[in-house]
Amino acid sequence: MTQPGDMTSEHLLRELAPQVLGAVARRFRDFESAEDTVQEAMIAAFTQWPQEGIPENPRGWLIQVACRRMTDQVRSEVARRQRETTVARELKTIEPCVDIESDMDPDDTLILLFMCCHPALTSSSAIALTLRAVGGLTTREIANVFLVPEATMAQRISRAKQSIKSSGVPFRLPSPQERAERLPAVLHVLYLIFSEGYVSTIGSHLQRLDLAGEAIRLTRCAKTLLPEHPEVTGLLALMLLTDARRAARTGPEEELIPLTKQDRTLWNRAEISEGIELLTAALSKGSVGLYQLQAAVAAVHDEAARSEDTDWPQILALYELLKRVSPSPIVTLNHAVAAAIVYGPSEGLELLRTLDTDTRLSGHYRLDAVRGHLFEMAGNFESAVKHYRIAAGRTTSIPEQNYLMTQAARLDETKAQREEATAPSSNGT
Repeated sequence: MTQPGDMTSEHLLRELAPQVLGAVARRFRDFESAEDTVQEAMIAAFTQWPQEGIPENPRGWLIQVACRRMTDQVRSEVARRQRETTVARELKTIEPCVDIESDMDPDDTLILLFMCCHPALTSSSAIALTLRAVGGLTTREIANVFLVPEATMAQRISRAKQSIKSSGVPFRLPSPQERAERLPAVLHVLYLIFSEGYVSTIGSHLQRLDLAGEAIRLTRCAKTLLPEHPEVTGLLALMLLTDARRAARTGPEEELIPLTKQDRTLWNRAEISEGIELLTAALSKGSVGLYQLQAAVAAVHDEAARSEDTDWPQILALYELLKRVSPSPIVTLNHAVAAAIVYGPSEGLELLRTLDTDTRLSGHYRLDAVRGHLFEMAGNFESAVKHYRIAAGRTTSIPEQNYLMTQAARLDETKAQREEATAPSSNGT
């Protein structure tokens, strides 16, 4: 046993949860029950490890506990139905728990990811379930990702589990053909896990390094499985080119530092070099997709030595292409910023008006935050302050909320100074 306090139990449990769930779900072929028993094993570890110390093989410990509880559930269910022949048959299909670690796949988390993108589910349901099982996101965090109410997402996840259970399709490692069919959903899940890690939508921390790091690791695994797939390579490039700025994104108090004000000497040049190399290889395949285009935007930012050196016309052209390849309200939002910088804020504000009736984004803090930024560019400080404050009231991220309120306060002070400077003197001179 590792002595108590040698490592952070909570961080370790978060890292191990998807690996354990993948192993147990694969063995017992019952995702919903496996998820319940793994949660019970996590609770047991959370209670015992701080007092007794972390086991030498923590993953094996968790699998053993979950495995025993799954076996108990099977026995209890079989006994309840009083079918003696089924008892012998079902128990024979369960291999001894002591051996479960020995035949584990080198990466059960990646297997779990493909397994969650189940043919019985719609794409959105599969992605939501995977974010829960693999990414460890809460229902509220997943709801923020999908821009829907938390109650709606809770129902979606519950229905996803029921659909898998009632479909009769085995919950197992998919065949190579099935992997190819599920790949778009898998890549989207990895992208969303990374995004939540890079800009956490809830809480006091801007970044969740565990999520971002796990998304990069799993994407590397996916690239090993499919080394020639341009979008897998493009997604890994996008993650690396974005993650390269991580150290410069927050100040000493974890305050948000926008891209234009970051100390670029803190950017990870090794990640930038690898990302550009991967992007170049992906683009050479001749099939340009969503992740390659986003990676290209990130590369343009990363290659600029100073903020003012950024090639915004090229970024604008990439977003115009993105709108044709994979239109979405977030792409339109970013396109509006690029258009405002290239052609002026009025052009960007006009593009934003097309999002006011889009139910996926209307009322979301990002729309007001960007609108505030563009009004500031236009010199309309009163409208900028208004929208910064609206955005601050809608975000659930404390660092983003603080940043937006700081922007509003800064413009309020600037506006007051301008008014004071232009006010007539009391003595009439």
